Amino acid sequence: MAGNERLKEDILRLKQSRNALILAHNYQIDDVQDIADYTGDSLELSRKAAATDFDVIVFCGVRFMAESAAILSPGKTVLLPASNAFCPMAEMITVNSQREIYDAFPGYSNPPQYVYPSSFTLNDIRKKYPDTPVVAYVNTTAKVKAHSDVCCTSANVVKVINSLSQDRVICIPDKNLSMWAAKNTDKEVIAWDGYCHVHDRIRPADVEKAKSEHPQAMFMAHPECRLDVLNLADHVTSTSGMLRFAQTSLAKEFIVGTEVGLMYRLRKENPDKTFYPLRRDMLCPNMKKTNLQSVYSALAEMKNVITVEDEIRHSARIALDRMLSI
Repeated sequence: MAGNERLKEDILRLKQSRNALILAHNYQIDDVQDIADYTGDSLELSRKAAATDFDVIVFCGVRFMAESAAILSPGKTVLLPASNAFCPMAEMITVNSQREIYDAFPGYSNPPQYVYPSSFTLNDIRKKYPDTPVVAYVNTTAKVKAHSDVCCTSANVVKVINSLSQDRVICIPDKNLSMWAAKNTDKEVIAWDGYCHVHDRIRPADVEKAKSEHPQAMFMAHPECRLDVLNLADHVTSTSGMLRFAQTSLAKEFIVGTEVGLMYRLRKENPDKTFYPLRRDMLCPNMKKTNLQSVYSALAEMKNVITVEDEIRHSARIALDRMLSI
């Protein structure tokens, strides 16, 4: 513990000398959240970074998040402490090349089958549904954002879809988020076949078990969960939405249907309330790759710089700005 405290002090000294801002996603480990200037969801953090005058942004998260920060803050140096931290769902769609196919994940050996072959791309689905706008979840690569019409978050996906004039949209890459959106809009939603392995593993039986163990608890679920799980939720919302709901709700107990990293902040900000993880294996290994040592090393050596090519950055920025203007 003493070693961690010394490392935290070293990071804070380095942060000042580099004129750096440290951002941590809600799913990061506790120690990393403790040394962050801001903790939040990916887009929320990128927007905070863009609104500051710091020279360096240390993004404790996964690659697409650091890319979003680089898109919105082109004059700043963006560091990703864990250079190998990525989002498998973001890799499940590409613009024009073979995509990643995952057959299993830690604790999840039987994920859903893909609808499209590995060679099927964003360009292909555009050709299949011509003149249909593409709504890209922020959990996508910069290149995919650049070839989409507008971005969305898990909190505003329905609002973004409803803002479009067309009666049909393509929603990428999360099929569960797409199904949730389809339930809450009159428009036709064409879904991609990607998913988050942390949220997709939940089944209605898990919810029923948790509710039987904690009958007074409100069940909060992330819209990356399957629709049959979301139908059982008391409140469906993003991680930031869960934080707000927990603070304002009169309830004293909550079942948390998202990655377990959020539990730390929920408990810290609501010491008078009790939070139960829906499943203890709701853990993203990539989010846990960042630690105090990797944050220190990135700052000390100014390494793992994330850049986005100008052509991609400009187009991706348009898709993000269209969302922000809604």
